[in-house]
Amino acid sequence: MDIPLTPHHNTLINALPLVDQEQLIASLEPYSMQLGDVLYESAQVLKYVYFPADAIVSLLYVMENGASAEIAVVGGEGMVGTPVIMGSNTSSCRAVVQSAGYGYRIRASTLKHLFDHSHAVAHLLLRYTQALITQITQTAVCNRHCVLEQQLCRWLLLSLDRLPKTELIMTQELIANMLGVRREGVTEAAGKLQRQGLISYSRGHIHVLNRSGLERMACECYQVVRQEYAALLNA
Repeated sequence: MDIPLTPHHNTLINALPLVDQEQLIASLEPYSMQLGDVLYESAQVLKYVYFPADAIVSLLYVMENGASAEIAVVGGEGMVGTPVIMGSNTSSCRAVVQSAGYGYRIRASTLKHLFDHSHAVAHLLLRYTQALITQITQTAVCNRHCVLEQQLCRWLLLSLDRLPKTELIMTQELIANMLGVRREGVTEAAGKLQRQGLISYSRGHIHVLNRSGLERMACECYQVVRQEYAALLNA
């Protein structure tokens, strides 16, 4: 597989000391992440842990009736499969590719071995898990207390932070599924952002025209998550 990106495009891997980087990279294999690919389902045994490079993976909580809502997004700043380092071999959520791209994967048992035998790996991955928990917590608060326009701004900004461009390829139906709201609500919220000159939306393509405007409109939840991830790299 011809993958134009290296493991160093993942911020988490790149933050490790060189000797730990080399051990981890030696066990990685390239992995193409296509839009809509399900990396794992709820309650499924986790055989691999994934490190996206330029792809974005959504973590979704799925109800018994099939309804779902996004609880976190993971991109080149992190990894998918944190239950592995927390002593579990299954997950309570679904992991699905939200934005296509490339990444790397490692066998869960191999990563757990590195985690158990390297203080640097354990420290960084636990700090990352804390940042991920903060994102999940703020998502729950945001979905309960913030208006839909603010939720959409937060979601757009979190996605942009994990992409090297200012365009998202995303249908309103998919956004509605991510936010756990009706499609009509997303249509109305996106229309308001477009009329204010913050975004341009056409046929599933969202172009961000004014990022600073999005940040001003977003609720405090976005900045809390952003600051936690910034602290992760300085710990």
